[in-house]
Amino acid sequence: MLVSTAPAKEHDVYNELLKVPEIVELHPLFGEYDLIAKIEAEDFNALGEIVIDKVRAISGVIDTKTLTGIKF
Repeated sequence: MLVSTAPAKEHDVYNELLKVPEIVELHPLFGEYDLIAKIEAEDFNALGEIVIDKVRAISGVIDTKTLTGIKF
């Protein structure tokens, strides 16, 4: 998931995202998005709940873009 934050809120959002147990990787970025997070979820419904209830609820999160991966 790509995350855009409010100006000067990158560190705050990063620290809050570290508390979300389903986020297994988290990295800061330069560019259009400020952070990238790898989320592990049981299914698409669980993923939606994590994004809406746990990530977008964080103060300072302005926008998210969720990308889903598959196995070949």
